[in-house]
Amino acid sequence: MESQKQVLERVRGAFRSGVTRPVQFRLTQLEAMMSLFEDNETQILEAMHKDLAKPKFEAVLSEIEIVVNDICCTISNLQTWMQDSYVATNLATKLDDCFVRREPLGVVLIIGAWNYPLQLILSPLIGAIAAGNCAILKPSEISQATEKLIAELIPKYLSQECYAVICGGAEETKTLLENKFDHIFYTGSQSVARCILQAAVVHLTPVTLELGGKCPCLIYGRLDMKAAAKRLVWAKFFNAGQSCVAPDYVLCTAETREMLLPFIKEALESFYGSEPQQSPDMGRIVTDRHWNRLVELLKKSEGKVVIGGQSVKETKYIAPTVVVDVKESDALMQEEIFGPILPILTIKSLDEGINFMNEREKPLALYAFSDESQVVKTVLERTSSGGFCSNDGIAHMTLPGLPFGGVGASGMGNYHGRWSFETFSHKRGCMLRGWGLERVNVLRYPPYTESNLSWLRWATTAKKKGWASCSVM
Repeated sequence: MESQKQVLERVRGAFRSGVTRPVQFRLTQLEAMMSLFEDNETQILEAMHKDLAKPKFEAVLSEIEIVVNDICCTISNLQTWMQDSYVATNLATKLDDCFVRREPLGVVLIIGAWNYPLQLILSPLIGAIAAGNCAILKPSEISQATEKLIAELIPKYLSQECYAVICGGAEETKTLLENKFDHIFYTGSQSVARCILQAAVVHLTPVTLELGGKCPCLIYGRLDMKAAAKRLVWAKFFNAGQSCVAPDYVLCTAETREMLLPFIKEALESFYGSEPQQSPDMGRIVTDRHWNRLVELLKKSEGKVVIGGQSVKETKYIAPTVVVDVKESDALMQEEIFGPILPILTIKSLDEGINFMNEREKPLALYAFSDESQVVKTVLERTSSGGFCSNDGIAHMTLPGLPFGGVGASGMGNYHGRWSFETFSHKRGCMLRGWGLERVNVLRYPPYTESNLSWLRWATTAKKKGWASCSVM
C-alpha cells in the first residue's frame, strides 16, 4: 500500500503533466462519476442504511439525486464556464486583449462529513474536476460503510493518477494536513475547522469551510399552520435531524406556539405513525457517542417535553421530540443540536425575534415562515445567514444555481453548480499586448512632465457615464 506521501507525489505529478486541463478529460471524468451512481445505487443505499439507517427515499434524494443533478448541470455548462471573460478597456488599452482566465488550482484536499457521507464529498469533487484539479478525498471514518464504498468506487471509475482516496481517523487526517495542498475543502464541525485552519496557515493554503450552527426558524404572522407544521417537521427530522441546515430551534409567539403544536403532532403521526420507532422512514443516530450527547442535552434541558422524548440506546434511536418553555440559557440552546430534538422559544414581537437571531453567530441557514410578504422581507433584510428560505426548510440547498455556504462562524466560501467551479478555479487577470503604439507609450516614460501626466490621466480614468472601464464583458 502506498504511503500518504507517495499518493500525493503521484497525484501532483499527474497535475503537473497537464492531463486534467483539457475540457474533454474533465467531461469524461464527470461522465464516469455519473456512471458510478448509475451502476452502484443498490450498494450506495445499503451503505447509507448501515451507517445511519437512512430510508431509501431520503438517501436517494440527499445522497444520489442532488449530486447527479449537480453533475448534469456542470456537464451542460462547463464549456461556457471555462471561456475567458473579457473586460472593458480604456483608451490606453484599446488595442489590448484583456480577460479573466479560470485556471485549476492544483491538488486539492476534500474532507467529507458523516451525516451525508457521499454527497458532502462528491459534490465538491464535481467542482474540483470541472475546474481541472487533481484531488485527494478523505471520507468520514464515522460512516464506515460509506467510507469503504467510496474507497472502492473512486479508483474504479475515476483516473487513479489524478484522484485518490485516503481513509483513516483523526491521526491520519492530522498527518495528511501536514502536507501542502493548493486548496482544502472541509465540511464538518467548527472545532475541527479551527484545526484545519491552523494546519492550512503553515502553507498559506486557501480553505473553504462548510460548517453549521444553530439555524433558526422564525414563525410569525398569518400563515397556513397545517402546511407550516408539515414543512417544519420534514426539514427538522429528515435524516433524524442530522443536517447542518435543519431548523435547530423555532421562534414564535405563545399564541402561534399553541396553534402550531397540535399540527406538529398531527404531522409527526402522519409521517412516522403512532410509534416512530417502528417506522422505516425514521433514521437513527450515527454512533453511541452522538446518541449519548443528545440524550444528555435532553436531560439537562429545563424545558418541557410535549412530544416524544423516548430513546433506545441499543438501536441508537431517539424519538422526534419537541420541547417548549425553553429559555435562552437552556442546555439545548448552547450548541448545535444535530438530532431529532426541536426546542420552541417564545417571543412577543417580530423585532424581538430578529434581535434574538442577530445576537448570535450567523447561521448556515435561516428560515422565515409567514404568509405576510412584509414579514419575510423584513427578516431577509435585517438578518444575515449563509442561506435563506421562506416557508420551507432545506429546499434552497437543492438548487445548483444557488451558492451553498456559510458566513462568519457557519463557514467561508460556497459551492454547488457554477459556484463549485469558481471555488476551485484561480481567476487569472490577463492582458495580451503587442509592440504597436510605442509612440503613445512614451507618455509614461521618464523624464516625467505635467503634460504627459495629464494625457495619461485622461486616457486611463474611467468616465462617469457608464463607468465602462470597470465592467466585464
